[in-house]
Amino acid sequence: MAMLPITSGGSSYNVALESEQAIGRLVMDIAASLDPGDLVTLSGDLGAGKTTFARALIRFLADNPDIPVPSPTFTLMQSYDLPRFPVVHADLYRLEGSGELAELGFDDLPKNAVVLLEWPDRAAGFLPPDRLDIAFTLSPLAGPEHRNVRVTGYGTFAARAERIPVIRRFLDATSFAEAHRRRIQGDASTRSYERLTLGTHSAILMNAPRRPDGPPVRDGKPYSQIAHLAEDVVPFVAMANGLRQLGFSAPQIYEAEMADGLLLIEDLGAEPVVTGDPPAPIHERYAAAVDVLIALHDQKVPAGVRVAPNVAHRLPAYDMDAQLIEAELLLDWYLPHHRVAVTEEMRATYANLWHEALQAVMDSKATWVLRDYHSPNLIWLPERKGVAQVGLLDFQDAVIGPAAYDLASLLQDARVDVPELLEVELLGNYVKQRAAGDPEFEPANFIRVYATVAAQRASKILGIFARLNRRDGKPQYLRHIPRVWGYLQRSLAHPSLVALKDWYTEHVPVPQAPPQPAEPVRGGAAPQPARQD
Repeated sequence: MAMLPITSGGSSYNVALESEQAIGRLVMDIAASLDPGDLVTLSGDLGAGKTTFARALIRFLADNPDIPVPSPTFTLMQSYDLPRFPVVHADLYRLEGSGELAELGFDDLPKNAVVLLEWPDRAAGFLPPDRLDIAFTLSPLAGPEHRNVRVTGYGTFAARAERIPVIRRFLDATSFAEAHRRRIQGDASTRSYERLTLGTHSAILMNAPRRPDGPPVRDGKPYSQIAHLAEDVVPFVAMANGLRQLGFSAPQIYEAEMADGLLLIEDLGAEPVVTGDPPAPIHERYAAAVDVLIALHDQKVPAGVRVAPNVAHRLPAYDMDAQLIEAELLLDWYLPHHRVAVTEEMRATYANLWHEALQAVMDSKATWVLRDYHSPNLIWLPERKGVAQVGLLDFQDAVIGPAAYDLASLLQDARVDVPELLEVELLGNYVKQRAAGDPEFEPANFIRVYATVAAQRASKILGIFARLNRRDGKPQYLRHIPRVWGYLQRSLAHPSLVALKDWYTEHVPVPQAPPQPAEPVRGGAAPQPARQD
C-alpha cells in the first residue's frame, strides 16, 4: 500500500465500511468536521475506494446526488464551487515527483477551498502539518465491497478528528442515528450545529466541546472566567429549561451528553426576524422580540436554574470586572488594528472613565441577561402565540445583570442596520410598558443605563471583530465595524457619557462611514434563511 508521509503526532480512529450506507455515514461524519481551507488526503492502493469516497463527499457537500464528479486522474485537478466552500479534488497518481506540484497551480488555489488530495505520497515533504488523512485498505476475506478505514487528524486537525467518533457514538445512541446530517452555517464561536432530518422529524445537534480556560490575563484568572463565559453546555441546558418553564420558546433538550459537550435539541426552524440582503428588521418581529424582554423583565427570576434533579446552575453576576474587561477589548484589538499604540496612561484613563460610567449600571435592578439577544439568535415561530412566537437561541453565557443590555443587543444589532427611528420607537415602547407595569421603574435612569451598556457592548464588539480578523483569520467580520461604530456614536451622545465621548474622539480612529440604514419591513415579507447558532 502507498503510505502517507509520516508526520509526528495526530489522533486516529478506525471504521469499517461494509455497505453503501456505511460510506454515507462516514461521508456525513467527515463533512461535518470540515472548515474552509482544510486539506484532506486520501490514501490507499488502486481500487481501495479513494475516488468513490471523494465523489460521495463532493455530492453530499453539493447537496446534489447527481452532480458529475469525474476522476481527476488525467485532469489532475477538478474544482467545484459548492455552498459551504469551494472544493478542489486532486489526484497526484501520474506525478513522477513532488517537483511537479508547482506546475499544477496549488499555490493559486482559493484560501477557503477544501482540498481532497489522492495519492499524497507523491507530495512527500510538501504536505502541511495540519490535515486530515483518510486511509483505505481492502479486506478481501470480509468481502469485495468491504473497506477498512483509518482516519487521522494531524496538527490542529487532531482535536477535530477526536470529535468525529465521539459525535457518531452519541448519535448512534439516539433515535437520529440514521438521520441525514447537514451543517448549519456557524458564526464566531467554537460551537458548531447540524440539522438532523429523519423522515418528517428533525432536530439540531449542538457540538460544543469544552472551552479551554486560556492563559491568565488578570489576577491569575483567564479572560473567560472574568467575563463569565460558559465553558461547557451545562449553562445552556439550565437556561433552556428555565426559559421554557417561564413560557418562552427555548429549544427542548432531547438528549444530552454534557461531559462531551453534545446536545440533541428541538429544531425551532429557520425563519428569521429580518429579511433581504443586506438584512433589514421586520418591524413586527422586532416588536415581538421587545415584548419578550418586557415579559421577562416584568417578573422576578431566580439566580439558580435546575439542570437535572438535585443539580442547579447559578447565573454569575455581570459585575464590574466582567464589563470592564470586555470594554478593554477595544484597547487590546481594535486600536492595534488601526496601528494605534496603547500607553499605560491611556489604559488607566479609559478604565477609570468606564468604571465611573458603569456605576449606574451596577446600581440598576438586575434580571436575566441572555447576552446575545440579536437577530442571528431569534427564530420566528408564527404557529405559536404571544411571546412564544420568538424562538430563543445562544443563551449559554447568560448572567444576572441590567435589563437594558439585551434590549441594546437587539436594537443595535451588530449584523443588521437598525434605523435610529426604529430603535427610538421600540425603546420608547419598552419604557412605556415597563413604566405602566412597575411603579418603581424609572425611565430616565433606564435610558442612561441603556446608553451606557450599548456603548460598552459596541466597544467590546469592535474589539472582537478586529480580533477575529487578526487572530482567527476571519476578515469577513470587518465589514460590520462601520455599523457598530455608528451605534457607538448614538450611545455616546447621551449626556452622562460626555467624558467617554471626548476620550473616544481623541484616541479612537473613525472607520469608513457606516452604510445607510435599511428601512424596517412591515408585515410578513418573504424571509431569508437564518443561522441557528
